[in-house]
Amino acid sequence: DDEADDQADDEADDQADDEADDQANAEDNDENRMLATDDDGDYVESVIDIVFFHEPAKCSRSAEGCDWTDLGVGATDEDGNLRWCCWEDAIDLGLCKGNHADLGRLIINGTAFEGEHRSVVVSPTGAHEMRVSNALIEESETTGNFVMVMANCNEYGRTVSVSGTYVWKSKGGFLPGDLFGEMYFYEMLVILYVLLLSWYGIMMYKNQDNVIPIQKWIVITMFIGLMETFFKAGDLWVWNEDGVRFWFAMYFGVILGVAKRAIARCLVLMVSLGWGVVRDTLDDQMKKITILGALYVGVSIARDIFAIIAVVDVQKISFDEEEELFDIVTILTFVVAAIDVTFYMWILDALNGTMQYLENMNQNIKLLRYLRLRLILLLSILFAIAWAVFGIVDNMIDTGLLTKDAQWAIQALWEFNYLFVLLCVAVLWRPNDSAKQYAFVMELPSVGGDVEFSTNEGVEEDDEGQFNGHGGPDTMDSDDDEPLKVDDAVPS
Repeated sequence: DDEADDQADDEADDQADDEADDQANAEDNDENRMLATDDDGDYVESVIDIVFFHEPAKCSRSAEGCDWTDLGVGATDEDGNLRWCCWEDAIDLGLCKGNHADLGRLIINGTAFEGEHRSVVVSPTGAHEMRVSNALIEESETTGNFVMVMANCNEYGRTVSVSGTYVWKSKGGFLPGDLFGEMYFYEMLVILYVLLLSWYGIMMYKNQDNVIPIQKWIVITMFIGLMETFFKAGDLWVWNEDGVRFWFAMYFGVILGVAKRAIARCLVLMVSLGWGVVRDTLDDQMKKITILGALYVGVSIARDIFAIIAVVDVQKISFDEEEELFDIVTILTFVVAAIDVTFYMWILDALNGTMQYLENMNQNIKLLRYLRLRLILLLSILFAIAWAVFGIVDNMIDTGLLTKDAQWAIQALWEFNYLFVLLCVAVLWRPNDSAKQYAFVMELPSVGGDVEFSTNEGVEEDDEGQFNGHGGPDTMDSDDDEPLKVDDAVPS
């Protein structure tokens, strides 16, 4: 017990000594900060410099960006030594004078700098809350890219925590200037989806007795697309009006967008497999489609949300955490691309199989529709490849093919490509009074003599010499004497 008490006393004494040392070091550090002086022996106070300036379009569009020293912020010598703050090394290089007014401050070239400058003096001791005086900065004549820089250049000064809000507002509202085109684009998409959904809904109502399952999936996809564009447009509109993001609308719009793309991919795949045309169910293939679609939804949502966090919460996370998030986004992007390739390859393979079956069975009318569907998908894929190449070139060249306020067009054209495919599928499978007959009736070729099928098992012949499939409606007749071939040109 005595040994234990002695050990405890020793540990307490060591801890007390450590605390005393830490306190002494802290006092020494504070004293060092207080002793930061200029050449005249005057104390160098801590000052937060805030500058606001415009970047010329000729350099703001380039990949390297503008050289701020040319704009009067920072300085560089003939050997390429760059310094932002006026301190001992910058004084030795001759980049600033080092007098009391300049020491421990952001280097600003009064001749070249044409922006606005504000400063906040930090009290040498104690806890204080300070605000920027004359904080409103107005720029009514110039448009383009603006930059705000905050600098604490006193190396022996106090550590300053910056919090609060800063507000940017253009003549059009609070929305960043490069997002106005995107807001107008989504508003236009809302109108297009309303018109498309109204037309398809009215057609389904008029032919409600002949509606087939695939048409229900098409209208569901249209409705999700409408909700997605509505929430995205609403998020940008609220941001522009109030200056804050409508977080629910933003994230809900992202989730709806992913769901729309997943359902669209699954729908096209199901159509390509002949669902609603040559078969009533997809059996085990439906499970595979569901798993692939669910995987696409999970990975895409994760990628989009991580990308939003990396951009929106950039002020709350460290640089390393931001880099890690972008690395995760890059990996998930490759995973989504692999799933997309799987969908496209499966769709094209299924289309070829279905068209070969229809050709063998002389189902010319159905084959014609699938030939048109294949043409639509090939045009869509061709456009996707061309536009992807355009995006890569736009990122690689120094000045870019698109201006910053036109970058939204890259995403907009992807949305138009998707809408083009959805519209074409909706037109091909539009509701009409013969939709069920088209889906479930076998077509008989118009040829003389007896007609013999190699797959007539379970099909009964009626009194007029036509065939009924399992007691279903009469088969359709084709007016074409020559059957269509899969490799034939698509008729106009």
